[in-house]
Amino acid sequence: MRTARIKIYDDDAVYHCISRTVNGERLFDEDAKEMLRRQMWQIADYCGVTILTYAIMENHFHILVSVPKKTPVTDDELLRRYRILYPKPTRFQTASLAAVESLLKAGGPDAEAWRKQQLALMSDVSAFMKLLKQRFTIWFNKTHDRFGTLWAERFKSVLVQPKSRVVRVMAAYIDLNPVRAGLVDDPKDYRFCGYSEAVAGRRIAQAGLVHVMGDEHARTWKSAHECYRVMIIGSGAKPRADKASVTEELLEETMRAGGKLPLPVVLRCRIRYFTNGAVLGGKAFVARQCTLYCRKTGLRRRKEPHPLPPACDWGESGTEELAALRSPRRQARA
Repeated sequence: MRTARIKIYDDDAVYHCISRTVNGERLFDEDAKEMLRRQMWQIADYCGVTILTYAIMENHFHILVSVPKKTPVTDDELLRRYRILYPKPTRFQTASLAAVESLLKAGGPDAEAWRKQQLALMSDVSAFMKLLKQRFTIWFNKTHDRFGTLWAERFKSVLVQPKSRVVRVMAAYIDLNPVRAGLVDDPKDYRFCGYSEAVAGRRIAQAGLVHVMGDEHARTWKSAHECYRVMIIGSGAKPRADKASVTEELLEETMRAGGKLPLPVVLRCRIRYFTNGAVLGGKAFVARQCTLYCRKTGLRRRKEPHPLPPACDWGESGTEELAALRSPRRQARA
């Protein structure tokens, strides 16, 4: 039985979303990754969500997205977003821009129905991901002369506490995907991730990472970059080959001995709490989201937050330790 997704409806929310190809097939070449990247930014603008960072791989992609709570949207803004979604008229388009403008000017039930239809696709992580995956599937199947499903299942999501430290750790974990896959030593050298796009000078990508770092650490891209790079590379100017990864055995041995490793080293491991944890944040935040979810769905069984393994100092000094709602079978894997 499919369970309801854990969401925040009455406030801004941050989600880490993951979607994989059917059978995990490595289908995405450079052209496919580029198209998915373009559609991702286009549809985020239409849906009114903010992409903080992302990583597109050969058989899956990750997106860290900030979703604002639903607020009224003016007709002018709706038309602007409609132009974003339909930059060129097509025979599949439900209504041309001129027709929509006339409809809104006339008012009445038809205009209200159109507004309601558009607003249903905005400020909602499920609508954003559904629209993105549907649009990309249409392009991919047409381009590669194939039909049928492209994605293995519905997307996975982790609700992330919108607290700067938690979001920063998740963003760094996502940008380090190509490093964990052994494709590059430095994520700036991998074209299809948010950090690389920001380093290349794309302002919208830079704005996402400035948002990630938070006002207390950075108000400009330069200062945000300096702080963020320390998280993903370490205090050195360049990544060191002998410190680029850590084995699962070493990580487990370090935790058994009560020791800790630097955060940039630990983030180069595959940490399933970040993809399968359902909710990630401080213990109080995770417990509250579990309580609200049980009330909404009628579930009686409650789960206690699972603290992340003490492999490093996840939080800043004096802050609450990080926890997840679900405990994956394997805590970390190199």
